[in-house]
Amino acid sequence: MKRITNIQITGTHNKPILTDVFYTENNTPKPIIIFCHGYKGFKDWGAWNQMAETFADAGFFFIKFNFSHNGGTPEQPIDFPDLDAFGNNNYSIELDDLKSVIDWITLHPDYSNEADLKNINLFGHSRAGGIVTIKAEEDSRISRVISLAGVSDYAKRMSSGKALEQWKVNGVEYVVNGRTKQNMPHYYQYFEDFKNNEDRLTIKRAVSQLKIPHLIIHGSADTSVLIEEAYNLHQWNPNSELKIIDGANHVFETSHPWSKKELTPQLQEAVDTVITFLKQ
Repeated sequence: MKRITNIQITGTHNKPILTDVFYTENNTPKPIIIFCHGYKGFKDWGAWNQMAETFADAGFFFIKFNFSHNGGTPEQPIDFPDLDAFGNNNYSIELDDLKSVIDWITLHPDYSNEADLKNINLFGHSRAGGIVTIKAEEDSRISRVISLAGVSDYAKRMSSGKALEQWKVNGVEYVVNGRTKQNMPHYYQYFEDFKNNEDRLTIKRAVSQLKIPHLIIHGSADTSVLIEEAYNLHQWNPNSELKIIDGANHVFETSHPWSKKELTPQLQEAVDTVITFLKQ
């Protein structure tokens, strides 16, 4: 299996997009999966590398990447050495980054014999479940879309009332990262970008207008994004497929770091569900 990591893609926001590709080199074009990490996430989190290898072994051209403003750097792509970048991230930047990755693979001659450019599938975890769904609805190059423990509403995740007023006054609010213990900033531009682009960033609108196959996977024991959000997505797009994985938490019983070669049974079930969905 071919594995090329930390390729630097030039995006539109003055920071590189670090990208990995996994595939079996056999001069046969393979369906492309582009995977997007979630909030406080990164491409090398937990079991994502093992998941990428599983998809490559199953006959897919698998791409994963760090959003340009996720807080990582080319020198340190794991965790969050650049908190200023993290604070300046927003949903519009992530949508632009995803477009840059799609553009990159469609124009990259090195992979023309290995990647099927007529079969591009988007796969997003948690917050990125919304990102991939919005992009899939607006980009005709996308064949299918998968939401993994995905959110259904960005507006509900914004501060409101007195907290919003304080955010505007201070220009920044902080979220503690339970694992790294960092105080991670969100600058007020995050809220302004959302309000300025609220129609585009309404996941319900994108989901209900999808014209391509749509898979929703959620764990029954997810306490970070409640299972009701998966039911919402499925209700808004009755043509979607919904898969509930019994007993799975938000990260399908994985953790960071992840040293095992195998996936958890819960993440393996999610991967098997995606493979069946993409091959049908």
